[in-house]
Amino acid sequence: MDIDVAVNMQDTNTPNWRTFAIIGSILTINTIYPQISLSGPWDSESFTVGVFGLIGLSLIYISWYRFTFNRKGLIPWMDNLVNPSKSSKIELLIGFIFIFGAWFIGNIMQDNFPAPTGLILALIGALLILHSVYVLLSIGPLKDD
Repeated sequence: MDIDVAVNMQDTNTPNWRTFAIIGSILTINTIYPQISLSGPWDSESFTVGVFGLIGLSLIYISWYRFTFNRKGLIPWMDNLVNPSKSSKIELLIGFIFIFGAWFIGNIMQDNFPAPTGLILALIGALLILHSVYVLLSIGPLKDD
């Protein structure tokens, strides 16, 4: 009698990413127009719009992760990357684009966006740069032999 006890490590269920993308897009777009909000416990509708925007950006990130890596999670492991060298260089470039966008929105377009927009973009850019430098160092000078 042969018993098959092998575990399939490949998850056949594709995680739902569309719902996160739709809700996240709606919440993020709401920060620009029409800015539908509640006063919330802090009695500030504009702050509530910002909170909705941050929740929307978080949902968009979750959607991107699930779509890109076909699994649930939040942190992209190096094992998930097909070509870590190329992916991390692209990520580094995108991080610098976010930093430039933060400067542009915080200085030149300041009147057209909510005040913390540049700060949030700078945070996203810094996190992208941090992750890409980690991957580059892990596959380069700090690589295990």
